[in-house]
Amino acid sequence: MNREPDFFEHLRAELRGGRVWLDRAIVLGYAIAAGLFVVGFTFATDWVFGQFHRFYRAWPWAVLLTMPLITAGIVWATLRFFPGAGGSGIPQIKAALHPALPEERRFAFASLRLTVAKIGLGVAGFAAGLSIGREGPSVQVAAGVMQHARRWLSPNSTIDARALLVAGGAAGIAAAFNAPLAGVVFAIEELSGRLEARSSGLIITAIVLAGLVAVSAFGNTSYFGVIRVPRLGWDALGPGLLVTLLSGAAGGLFARLLIASLTGGASGRLQCWRARFPVRFAAAGGLAIAVIGLVTGGVTFGAGSEAVKEMLRGHDQLTPLYTVLKFIATWLTAWCGVPGGIFAPSLSIGAGIGDAVAQLANSDLGPALIAMGMAGFLAAVTQAPLTAFIIVMEMVDGHSMVLSLMAAAMLASLVSRMISRPLYETLAEHMVGRAVGSAEPVHAPPPAPAPSPQTASAPGPSQPASWP
Repeated sequence: MNREPDFFEHLRAELRGGRVWLDRAIVLGYAIAAGLFVVGFTFATDWVFGQFHRFYRAWPWAVLLTMPLITAGIVWATLRFFPGAGGSGIPQIKAALHPALPEERRFAFASLRLTVAKIGLGVAGFAAGLSIGREGPSVQVAAGVMQHARRWLSPNSTIDARALLVAGGAAGIAAAFNAPLAGVVFAIEELSGRLEARSSGLIITAIVLAGLVAVSAFGNTSYFGVIRVPRLGWDALGPGLLVTLLSGAAGGLFARLLIASLTGGASGRLQCWRARFPVRFAAAGGLAIAVIGLVTGGVTFGAGSEAVKEMLRGHDQLTPLYTVLKFIATWLTAWCGVPGGIFAPSLSIGAGIGDAVAQLANSDLGPALIAMGMAGFLAAVTQAPLTAFIIVMEMVDGHSMVLSLMAAAMLASLVSRMISRPLYETLAEHMVGRAVGSAEPVHAPPPAPAPSPQTASAPGPSQPASWP
């Protein structure tokens, strides 16, 4: 029979657990460090990409030489020294959390060494002008920092490596987007599948501390500012539905292309050439991305965040042709195997779809359709609709569009599921399969049901809780 908690009894039990408090202090310190790493990564990529833009404006044709060389160098260094740093970073953390992965192989996907490598190689990708984002890599960066805390904790600590990885990944998203709520949802929807009671405090604490570091550095502002949305009536139903369907179909195609390209599922001469000569393939891909950038006047270089900001202000940056070329440039960048994310480029592609529909409908709903396009395309690529719509809502301060963004993300994700398998889950299973020596992707067993409130035991006075 349950009895009312005794405050003083619990207080004495907490104060007796001196080692528990030391473990908590260590984790808090690492959460702050994770936020600092992400902030440093952000400053470095912004500065380097600014230097690239100045270089491009001075010598535009020089990118035909510099981009293939830097891309080939990045891929060579990745394959030679840091094979776990390639790609987005989110599949690596999902692979590290996979139940079929032996614990000793976890460091192949998340470690402090890979964190430093991811930052350096990611900054080099921005220096080349490749179509990549820093938000996905920030997940692996922060998770690698948090993972390192485990070696300093007591042997009987209830803060396990899995909880540290989830907390780090969520903190990375929160700090990168300056969107703490998105970090919580990302931890539940994309990383863990559910928020366990004993690790929820750790995850939220990591998000809060990393978020505070980001706010201290960037200010308490939304990523894309505040959009001004007119009253949404029935006249917005047609354009909004068109944006959602186009975003869902395009995002599903994008995810399917990436899966086929990165897992070796696509057959053909190019895929065989990539397997035999990955560095040469990267150089050729870098050259193609440079040509696309020159054709578009530099709009497709980098993450595309500036183009989204200009579109939200009413300036056309990504015409329909440029949106297609941004799609291709992002796919080629990922296919080369460069360490870099697809979150920010996906937002710019979705924004281009929304802007194109707004121009076609000759509607004053441009900002609203752009936001719906961003939420729809990101949800379709990741098949994580809750994370997608919350990220966009927090990035544009679009609380007045909660229902519209939610509907767009959910419907676009549904359309994508008819076209492609889940991107990050499929890539993670492929990585685990290679890590354990299996030729086939390793599928995770169904999660065990959570214990019921009647059978779950609460920590008693002599057993301090794992986290406050």
